[in-house]
Amino acid sequence: MGFFDFFSREKKQNLDRGLEKTKEGVFGKLRRAFAGRRTVDDEFLDELEEIFITSDVGAETTLKILDRLQARVARDKYVGVDELNELLCEEISELLAENDNTTTGDDFMPPAGKKPYVIMVVGVNGVGKTTTIGKLAHLYKAAGNKVLLGAADTYRAAAIEQLEEWARRADVPIIKQQLGSDPAAVAFDTATSAKANDVDVVIIDTAGRLHNKPKLMDELSKIKRSIDKVIPGAPQEVLLVLDGSTGQNAFEQARQFSAATQVTDLAITKLDGTARGGVVIGISDQFRIPVKYIGIGEGINDLQMFNKRAFVESLFGHKA
Repeated sequence: MGFFDFFSREKKQNLDRGLEKTKEGVFGKLRRAFAGRRTVDDEFLDELEEIFITSDVGAETTLKILDRLQARVARDKYVGVDELNELLCEEISELLAENDNTTTGDDFMPPAGKKPYVIMVVGVNGVGKTTTIGKLAHLYKAAGNKVLLGAADTYRAAAIEQLEEWARRADVPIIKQQLGSDPAAVAFDTATSAKANDVDVVIIDTAGRLHNKPKLMDELSKIKRSIDKVIPGAPQEVLLVLDGSTGQNAFEQARQFSAATQVTDLAITKLDGTARGGVVIGISDQFRIPVKYIGIGEGINDLQMFNKRAFVESLFGHKA
């Protein structure tokens, strides 16, 4: 057994553990709904609809899943509970694959030819933004990259202090200025230092105020322009962090941020503490923005590249 076989098995075990509440809360309800069923009738579909919607899969995605399930059952002549569970797993996996809008990755290496690779991280306070930055720094460094952090959330002393602590834990350098400094200036200094010191990956924190504040969105545009002056084309990734436990509020934040700034990727956090893991399926289906990372625990290694097939298989306990 090689190292990567062991690592993949360990990651799967971590994923299964991190999704345990969703598996028991939501998909436990599905198992009970399947029990004793011999036909997919209107009553059963109504029950499935309620389960998916209350698990924050979202109404639009739920209707897609049910339509696909009905068509598949008619075609394959469903005959038992195990088959229905397997069909549902397959149809959700295929739905996400057809959208072709989710990242399936298994490493933390920046794209070739994009050095320094700059990740600007956005999101409201309390979603796990700083924690995600710290975990990203650790994982990118563990993959062999030279990493630098930029503390461009200059409005809260706690934000700078928290990022400093994560920089210490991940053993990576950090660029910061005094509280109240111009965030764009911090971003500019970070990009300049990264270019001068042959850094591979730059991760820049930004203020986590409410997503419906125009001033914040103007500020994000200014930060992006300051980075681009030093590293043309950067930031190559604008990562929006969402708290998976907030359900439909996460959908709304994704809508607001994607409308106001050019979000390229999503990180959905705190999935280990909620039964609302279905939000990942809904967001993956409805937004043309890839879910790139998922947070499934408090540990520094409990952040994974999102693999849609592995995610669905973990929830259903079936190979899709």
